Order: sequence, then structure tokens, then C-alpha cells
Amino acid sequence: MTYPVNMTIKPDVEAFFDEATNTISYIVKDPTSNACAIIDSVMDIDYAAGRITYEHADELIARIEECGCELQWIIETHVHADHLSAAPYIQEKLGGKIGVGAKIMVVQDTFGKIFNEGTEFQRDGSQFDKLFEDGDTYKIGNMDAFAIYTPGHTPACMTHVIGNAAFVGDTLFMPDGGSARADFPGGDAGTLYDSIQKVLSLPDDMRLFMCHDYGPNGRDIQWETTVAEEKAHNIHVGAGKTREEFIKFRTERDAQLAMPRLIIPSLQVNMRAGEIPTDKDGKPMLKVPVNML
Repeated sequence: MTYPVNMTIKPDVEAFFDEATNTISYIVKDPTSNACAIIDSVMDIDYAAGRITYEHADELIARIEECGCELQWIIETHVHADHLSAAPYIQEKLGGKIGVGAKIMVVQDTFGKIFNEGTEFQRDGSQFDKLFEDGDTYKIGNMDAFAIYTPGHTPACMTHVIGNAAFVGDTLFMPDGGSARADFPGGDAGTLYDSIQKVLSLPDDMRLFMCHDYGPNGRDIQWETTVAEEKAHNIHVGAGKTREEFIKFRTERDAQLAMPRLIIPSLQVNMRAGEIPTDKDGKPMLKVPVNML
């Protein structure tokens, strides 16, 4: 696959860090128009209290209204297992199309079974406005954007490239953070390595924007690097580390990791494009599958 890279397009990128989930959301603006996109929004949840709020999403909305921008896309790089998407809430306020990778149907089928969803839960991706295939292109104002299929962390992971900026989701972390786990249902360490090589085949000066950062070794939170920096210094895949070395390390490391704190609510909500499931009476309700994850 040859991707339509255009490094002359330089979008304005503004990052918003959510401390509760270590997630970075982005507003990506076309410098030649008022069009913008949101990538990987966050809906707030007090899991112990079962309470949903929207402070993080409201911050994004306020910023877009302040700059007089038109929201055209609400992009999910994948079905997140560590935070809940605020996509429907933002769409209701500002419009825009909600997009995710076309392999969302694999994720919906897998977790539809784990959460014992009935036939009313559609497993065809119809909850989203756009299902991206590898190489699909779209516009944000005058900017050309495209999606690269980068599975491994999950089956539906996509990297979105907008001019000289690529939003990698959980495929990569900052160089000192390495890479994401590959042990969720449908994940695969070898596939993740191959996907990372796709990202690292982009131009060296391509800006890379992370979905998460945990400040390893006590450093300040960071979210932007380059392909060249990742190739040279990424502790899991940089400096010529082989596929076999990565698979061995990733498999051993993943076996020691606990499940993300918000995986149970996150998967149920995010496979529905950010909608909260309801019980038979129409009340918002989440399930807790026992010994299934």
C-alpha cells in the first residue's frame, strides 16, 4: 500500500491531557479554514459511584466555540480499554462525523459475546458514521487526511495521518515509553510490531502524537515526537530491534500487567461509539462479566 503523504500540509494541533486516564485528546485545525477534527475524546466517569460527567469534553467544546471552528470529524483511533469516549456528547453539541476503523465489527463481535449482549446490539459498526479501511482518505477543510491500518494492540487500531502529523493511538508511546500491550482479545505482539514498522516507514520528520503518556521515570507528561526519534530511541522497537526480540519482550511484559482500571465500562461504551448501554427499561446500565477478561 502506498499512502498519500503530503508533508507540506501543517495542521495546527492542540493537546488536552486527562490526568485521570493519562489520555491525550487533540483538536486538529486546518490553518487555511475554520475546519477542525477531534481525536480520542474522553468522557469522565467516577466508576465507584457509577457517575458520568463531561468536564473534559466541555473543555474541547469550549475551545472549538472560542475559535469559531467547525467540527467536521470526531475520530477514534481504536476502541479504547482505559477511557470512555465522549463522541456522541460532542457530536450533539457541535456536529461532525464519528469515525473508527472498519475492523470495529471484529471488536463488537468479540466483546458482544463477553458482555452477553443480545441481538439488539448491532455488530455491524452502524453506531459510527464512517468505518475507515486501510488507505481511506478524507478531508478536514482543505486538508487531506488518510488512515493506516495498524492492528496489534486491538484488531481495529488505525493511525490517522493529517499532513505532517500522525495520530498513532496506542500503537506507539513516547520513545522512553515503548509500545502498548498486545494481550487483549484480538491483540497480537507480532502484528503490533508489523504495524509499528508501517508508522516508522513514514518520513523521518513526520510529527507523531501519542494517545497516552505515563511520565516514565518521573518525567513530565509528553505527547509529541517524530518518526526519526522513535526509530533511534524507542526502547521496545528502536535501534533495529528485531520482530522476534519484540514478541518475546512484549509477551513476557504483558503477562505481568494488570487489566486497565476502566476496561469494563470502557469496552461496553466505546464499542457503541460512546453511547452508554441501557437495561430493558431504557436506564443507563453497565455489566460486569466475571472471569471473562
